Amino acid sequence: MAIPTLPTPTGAHPVGTTSIHLADVSRPDPWVANVPTRELMISVWYPAARPSGPRAPYLTRAESERVLAGQEAIAPDTLSSVRTHAFPDAPLAPGPGRLPLIVLSPGFTRPRASLTSIAEDLASHGYVAVAIDHTHETAATAFPDGRVAAFALGGSPRTPAFWRKVKTGRARDASFVLDQLLGGDPPWAGAARLAPDRIGMAGHSAGGAATIAAMVADERIRAGADVDGSTDPLIPDTGLDRPFLFLGREGQYSPGDGPAADTWARDWPLLTGWKRWLVVAGAKHPSFTDLGLLADQLGMPLGATTSGSRTMTITRTCLRAFFDRHLRDAGHPSFDHLTAEHPEVRTCRPPGLPADSGWR
Repeated sequence: MAIPTLPTPTGAHPVGTTSIHLADVSRPDPWVANVPTRELMISVWYPAARPSGPRAPYLTRAESERVLAGQEAIAPDTLSSVRTHAFPDAPLAPGPGRLPLIVLSPGFTRPRASLTSIAEDLASHGYVAVAIDHTHETAATAFPDGRVAAFALGGSPRTPAFWRKVKTGRARDASFVLDQLLGGDPPWAGAARLAPDRIGMAGHSAGGAATIAAMVADERIRAGADVDGSTDPLIPDTGLDRPFLFLGREGQYSPGDGPAADTWARDWPLLTGWKRWLVVAGAKHPSFTDLGLLADQLGMPLGATTSGSRTMTITRTCLRAFFDRHLRDAGHPSFDHLTAEHPEVRTCRPPGLPADSGWR
């Protein structure tokens, strides 16, 4: 079987990447008793000055083996054989300007690497993207000293209180990462180039829903996007007045589709800034991440009628257009015109919405 590939970034910059181990000594791990410190691994992607050495692997071998556990038809090290388009520790592209920062949070049980194609594309267009492994919520998190933290929540009942803890805990992780990158002794040498007033966040599934929790808790996050994630009632009655994008699959997140779509409809009137609600025809839940296009190549079809590569193209286009508009004031074509160029994408207006409500 051929080794799967990831889509090439569409921007002008080569992409650099580095992985960083962080420890939040101010709080214990929320999931494993008697672990006094919340440890995280993050990956940073950034515009590089030039290609530098071999491209980074997608996952470590230990992570690949854990992620593919139970997939007998696929070699356990397959995902560690995949090469990304980013160059480890390549020099940051020079320039006087500050770089906008996007925090990325993956789906529940999914590694931060599942958002690599999104992160690399943003970095190729001049963003810094930082994806977080929310330790013990993913199949495996490999630390620099050789430890591998495994998924620890298999026996936890999936109650509303559990999911709220997931999302609010991820919000704390995101704020801690921002504290570290924007603080006086940052763990990444390129942090001095970050623009503290141009920070966004996006996530898939639980990571998308956690974006709302993070924006409510941390005003540094100026724009957010939820990709295919049902939300909890976390927005206060006073509303959330920063730009927000819902992007999900048709049949699950169109108004009236059921409980998941109902959570977006509940939040919609409380989003008082610029907002859009988009759905993609033919997509499945993993289609918005690398897992959709990797599954296609590995002969593990998800039942989607829109290919994983096509849905990834749509996801990257919509997220970049959203952040260009709200973090760069870019002279981008109108958002509605841009999405109209992708026939799989439909813009939703919840029933009873006034014609001009929230559309700016």
